[in-house]
Amino acid sequence: MKRMRNVKIVATLGPASEDYETIRALHEAGADVFRLNMSHGSHDEIAKKHAIIRQVEVDTGSSIAILADLQGPKLRVGVFANEDGEMLEDGAKFRLDLDTADGDNARVCLPHPEIFAALEPGKTLLVNDGKIRLQVEDCGPDFADCVVIAGGVISNRKGVNVPDVELPLAALSEKDRADLEFTAKLGVDWMALSFVQRPADVEEARALVKGRAAILSKIEKPNAVERFDAILAASDGIMVARGDLGVELPVQAVPPIQKRLVRKCRYAGKPVIVATQMLESMIESPMPTRAEVSDVATAIYEGADAVMLSAESAAGSYPIEAVTTMDRVAAEVELDPTYTQIIEASRQANRGSIADGIVAAAREIAETTNIKAICCFTQSGTTALLVSRERPRVPIIALTPLHGTARRLALSWGCNCVITPAMERFKGAVVSAAKAALEGGFGTVEDQIVVTAGVPFNVTGTTNILRVAPCDERLIFATDPE
Repeated sequence: MKRMRNVKIVATLGPASEDYETIRALHEAGADVFRLNMSHGSHDEIAKKHAIIRQVEVDTGSSIAILADLQGPKLRVGVFANEDGEMLEDGAKFRLDLDTADGDNARVCLPHPEIFAALEPGKTLLVNDGKIRLQVEDCGPDFADCVVIAGGVISNRKGVNVPDVELPLAALSEKDRADLEFTAKLGVDWMALSFVQRPADVEEARALVKGRAAILSKIEKPNAVERFDAILAASDGIMVARGDLGVELPVQAVPPIQKRLVRKCRYAGKPVIVATQMLESMIESPMPTRAEVSDVATAIYEGADAVMLSAESAAGSYPIEAVTTMDRVAAEVELDPTYTQIIEASRQANRGSIADGIVAAAREIAETTNIKAICCFTQSGTTALLVSRERPRVPIIALTPLHGTARRLALSWGCNCVITPAMERFKGAVVSAAKAALEGGFGTVEDQIVVTAGVPFNVTGTTNILRVAPCDERLIFATDPE
């Protein structure tokens, strides 16, 4: 399905979007990737959504990516005797411990000994998305005595964040391991890893996935920001998860971090999603706020590969309207000459390989002549990712014989994915590229395309050839009878 934009849209599925009609409508409205949130829903429910997406894919002739988002370890307080919770006043003393007895206004259970093992006096604990802030005064292996810095109502099972401590926790809980294996067997395309603190967390997940899905690391911890370069190198893609980042870091620090991470991902040629609260008001309203529209636009101006909807499409009252709004904002931004200026000014030269030179040359030729599209043949997706990194002004047509590669590329900026037969000769590849350009409405028989490929074919990492070719296959045979 040809889009009028290059940035991709990720839509989370949930109670508001779990039937065939809604999921198809979301895709037709602009959703390129569907996110399955493993924090909610049984395996049977997840499998049902997966099957519907694949049916929509068949019925629309699209390549749709499915992203399974693993929950990660959840740190929560216990329960209180008062079901309404307790009010913690500024300056009050409050204890967290391992005692499973119901809590009161002086203490509550925190059933995570690993937190106590890592705490030190002076460290901060955040409860309920940072609304309550506690500072540790004294601690031991089974307790932490705190003073309330910012008070509020604390109630049953509220989440706890420990922003300035590296916790001795694996990114994968037992639930995550079970969910990973289930979704990998199911056939998802991307696996999102929560609570990443170090590259080893990504490597552990990769060993379990065994090549069945690409690994996307969610950056939501200060430790992950500090070690971002190493985490990026270990990952296939990145999600800037601004929700937890905004809890664990000062909110004013998040925008520059977002901008910096997006640029690093682009330089590395790896897709990056900007996520969380992008159109939050559309959970209950058919119209977004102007600030939300500006937030989405900012991520697009920065060069993000994708922008994501969470509760807006999963549980909101206006899921299709939310996707439609995001689609329209993206299309409008990309028509702005300032967008092109920003994207091209932020392009960094990559000249480390022949493939880098080929894709850079393809972009240069396309932008200085009347070329209608860059067509790249790719086995693993690497060539298409390199072309996407260039952010060319013309459409990218990624041709591959592998459905898995096409689906993974559905997350990458500008990639229009087409399934083709496996190629043995370059002339056949050029003919297939011309047909794809014509059938996709990217050009006419009067137009030309740039074709890149690797010879020998069907070998990963061999991009080494570029040709300018007509969209009219009769001219291809006339100029290249062999």
